[in-house]
Amino acid sequence: MQLLTNHATVILSGTKLAAELGVRPSAVWHSVEQLRALGVAIAGHRGTGYRLQAMPELLLPEMLAPLIQGTIFRDHLHHYYNVGSTSTVAMEAASHGAPEGSVFLAEQQSAGRGRGGHPWHSPRSGIYCSLVLRPTLPPADVLLLALAVGLAVQAAVKELDPALSPDLKWPNDLLLDGKKFCGILAEMNAEPTHVRHVVVGIGVNVNQTSFPHDLEASATSLRMATGKEYSRLTLCAALLKSLDREYRSLRNNPHDAILRRFAERSSTVRGVRVRVEENGGYQGMTEGLDARGFLQVRTQQGLRTVLTGTVRLE
Repeated sequence: MQLLTNHATVILSGTKLAAELGVRPSAVWHSVEQLRALGVAIAGHRGTGYRLQAMPELLLPEMLAPLIQGTIFRDHLHHYYNVGSTSTVAMEAASHGAPEGSVFLAEQQSAGRGRGGHPWHSPRSGIYCSLVLRPTLPPADVLLLALAVGLAVQAAVKELDPALSPDLKWPNDLLLDGKKFCGILAEMNAEPTHVRHVVVGIGVNVNQTSFPHDLEASATSLRMATGKEYSRLTLCAALLKSLDREYRSLRNNPHDAILRRFAERSSTVRGVRVRVEENGGYQGMTEGLDARGFLQVRTQQGLRTVLTGTVRLE
């Protein structure tokens, strides 16, 4: 891809591309077909050579890095055209010493996953990224990091389109018009007293125009909510810059500031009727966050704290 981008007006033969890349000509053809399947406009064929017809809307490191100067993510970008799960790749890399700020991006996922082991529908019109972080937090405080990531996504989307009003749903979803367009998954490797690393996976539905039947009632995208198509590259850059700001703030400021901001920017953490799928399930009204960031729900039997269960709005 980089060679075609660097010679955007030139026809490059498959033989030359193969020589430059150190691969067989058949591998070049296979890669070109893979790029075309992702929507990259490449003219030509094996006999005549190849030419990039237009700059692609791909989350390539060479296109993203200049937009995120000064962040901890700038020098650790990894890109895949198709991967099972960016979080799986990131967890493996983190366990082998990947530096803090490593970002794993995919154009599409074949086995994307969300909280509770639920699959995440991952066509090539969204943003799928996982970050390796090594916060100096006790394991009990990692929920604060997930809440901070939600705040970062919310800010990035509003920067992309100030007309949008994404809502935060505790602990890891963002909604538009009551439907989910973003999910956050934080997975931790820790000892009893300190965190080794956290992998934060983020899936954002950007330009999807439809969803499988079982998701139609609950999922949406930025495009479906507004009728406008958005630049994934611009949003991804805004997201990583916003994440960098939130992460630095988390390390340097009192944690109650995150809890206060999350509560202020979410319409669902207080005064909303919910059903919690935990300990047999129960219903109640949300009553804010406790000092650790867990959701509190007032039930007929008293105040309960949601620790791991799925919260559904009623």
